[in-house]
Order: sequence, then C-alpha cells, then structure tokens
Amino acid sequence: MLTLAEAKIGMRDHIDIQVHDTFRRGSLLLDRLIFDNAASAGTGGSTLTYGYLQLLSPATASFRAINTEYTPVEAKRRELTAYCRVFGGKFGIDRVIADTSGAIDEMTFQMEQQIAGAINLFHYTTINGDRATNPLEYDGLDTILTGASTEFTPGEINLSTSALMSSNYLEFSDRLIEFMSLMDGRPTLLLMNSLLKAKIVAVAHRMGYFTQAESAFGVPVDMWDNIPLVDLENYFDPATQTTRPVVGIDAGLTDLYAVQIAQDGFHGISPTGSKIINTYFPDMNLPGAVKNGEVEMVAGVVLKNQLKAGVMRGIRVQ
Repeated sequence: MLTLAEAKIGMRDHIDIQVHDTFRRGSLLLDRLIFDNAASAGTGGSTLTYGYLQLLSPATASFRAINTEYTPVEAKRRELTAYCRVFGGKFGIDRVIADTSGAIDEMTFQMEQQIAGAINLFHYTTINGDRATNPLEYDGLDTILTGASTEFTPGEINLSTSALMSSNYLEFSDRLIEFMSLMDGRPTLLLMNSLLKAKIVAVAHRMGYFTQAESAFGVPVDMWDNIPLVDLENYFDPATQTTRPVVGIDAGLTDLYAVQIAQDGFHGISPTGSKIINTYFPDMNLPGAVKNGEVEMVAGVVLKNQLKAGVMRGIRVQ
C-alpha cells in the first residue's frame, strides 16, 4: 500500500514529482487515499484485475450452558474482482505557440488542465461509477453501497434555509452520529458537494463541532469533529457541455458519503509496479509542427469491508 506522496519517492524526473504533487494539491481524497499496486493483467492481457475478499459480516461470540454446544456463526465474506481503469487526456501544441507563450507557459498550462480533468473524472467515477452501464468505468460508492447495511436513509432533514438549519441542526447532528455509528470505526473523510459542505459547516459551528487543520500544502481543511469535509466539486460532462455536482442534487435532496481509508477498508488500486500516474511531455526538438502531451492515471477503488464506508441519503439542501 502506498500514497501518492510515497509513490513519488525515488523519482528522478522533477516533472513527475510535480505532477504527483499537483494531483495531491487538487484533491484531498487523492492525497489521503492509499493504493494497493497489485492489479495484474487478466486473460489475454486486456484487463487489469484485482481480486479480493470482501467481509460481509463478522463472526460473533455467545454464551453456552454446560454440556451444550455453541451455535455455529461464521464470518461471511465473498470473493470479488475489481478492475483498474485507464483514464487521462491528451493535448496538442504548435511549436510556435510553445516558443512564444511568454509569461504564460502554454505547455504547463495545458498539462495542469489535463490533470484537473483527470482529478474531476476520478472524483465523479469514485462516487457514480457503474461498470454495468459503462464497462470502461470502475464501480463507485453509490453502486457499491446500494443495499448495504451502511446505506442510511433517516427521512428528510431540511437544511435548505438558515432558519430551517437553526430548527433542524440538532436532528441532523443526531442522525449524522447515528449514521457514522453504523460503520466499523471512525470515518477518515466525509465526501459531499459544495452546498452540503456549507450546510454542515454551519451546523458544526452551531454544535461546536467545527474544527480546522491544514493540508500537506498549507490549504485550510474544514472538519466536523476532526473529520475532514471534502467537497468533490463539480463534474464537467463533455458530452453535454454542462456542469453538475459530483455528488448530485435531485429535487433538492443530496447524499453524504463516509469512508474509512484502510488496507482492510476503502482504498485505491493500481497495476503492479505502476507509478499510478504517468506523464508524457513532447520533445520540441523533434520534427513536426504539432507536438502532443498526455497525462494518464491507471487506478480504481475497492471496499473490502462493507462496514468501512457508508452513505446517508436524502438530505434536503434546496
């Protein structure tokens, strides 16, 4: 298991190091996530597969009377397969533009934008991915947690206005604590959209649960009782040229995701021996008027224990 910060250790190319740091700076989720670089090529080498056992329910203990036997209660698990997916982007730049970009380095600008696009797609797929509808995706938390014991629907809690937050913040806090109690251990991160984050920050201030820290890059991180609140921001859909929250809002209702990042919980996967992130900068000294650059990530996510992540459904924010 390694983080993106650990993945760059030993890298000699300062560009690769900068790219890894750009991914981390642009996403607290990616900065905190650990990756198991153990996925291997499947049959025919067409897929990168990762096999694992998911714990469904633990074993339990009980009392017994003398001369009686215990009732067998075994831990339940199932064998699953996840897949690393390849995603990223490519840009073309004319050598004249590169030579005359001046104060705005066009090559750097285009690469930073490709990284932002890759982060955006990773966030979106980690929540909404469903390989049953799109075989190029990996399954996201919405798919994984549907029907799980940690899918929590407390009934509508209205936080849509300041007045309603003031009247409902105790109810929301109680339900949030109840939701997190369904998990095995304390969440590492709470994942949401920007509107819900604003509501939770307001509730946290009312409850005295608001705390703050700094990321590895000195960026303030808002927290609920020392659990980071992560805004997964908006997803730009290239097909429709529209923007919508990664964690969607449907008829004014939205969801809150909680994950415990751990080797036996929620974590990323990447290919064996992979750098996780690869960059390809063009050599501007080679022939050809237009040079291409690329950034590519090969990754996915898995949940090894269903009690290590959860979703709280149906919070009214509008």
